[in-house]
Amino acid sequence: MLALLHTSPVHVPVFDALRDQDHPGARLSHLVHEDLLARAVAEGPEAVAPAVAGILATAAAGGANAVLCTCSTIGAVAEAGAAGAGIPVLRLDRPMAAEAARARRIVVVAALGSTLGPTEALIREEAADRAVEVRTLLVEGAWERFQDGDGDGYLAAVAAAADTVRDADVIVLAQASMAGAAGRTTTAVPVLSSPRPGLRAAVRASAHGR
Repeated sequence: MLALLHTSPVHVPVFDALRDQDHPGARLSHLVHEDLLARAVAEGPEAVAPAVAGILATAAAGGANAVLCTCSTIGAVAEAGAAGAGIPVLRLDRPMAAEAARARRIVVVAALGSTLGPTEALIREEAADRAVEVRTLLVEGAWERFQDGDGDGYLAAVAAAADTVRDADVIVLAQASMAGAAGRTTTAVPVLSSPRPGLRAAVRASAHGR
């Protein structure tokens, strides 16, 4: 069984649909903890490390073979908790970051400022000794639309922001909730999102888990 750690309930149907399309038969367990993101934004991601460790331990005790954290803000904290949990813990955006890091000029688009730093750091980690240029773009007002339940307006704002990007080899949509914006863009620059490659990697890890 693969457990997914979310900080918003909107991700549950998205990943269930991806499972049905790409990994029929895979067993998913959704763990939704909205409080983690609010605290991480207010106090920094490390502030939620003890709570995340407890969630991971509970997931492992409940039979999970692996955990996938779908929140970019706390992804590094979750990943760091793997040793204590005793099972693989993956961050959703790592496969996307690895693909982006093959390019030289990368633009990271996010609706939440707390996501920009962790995503840029992950891309640079994946780039290793390769020279990359990473720029960031915060979509002002988009997160408020997401919080108000205006999903269509949220995705439209993200897509419009992505379409303003120039002089880039790839655009990274830093948050899982942004994935639907990729199909709305008109830019010729490749646009990457995290849910599909991230879930693929986690299902593989779960199959080879304990």
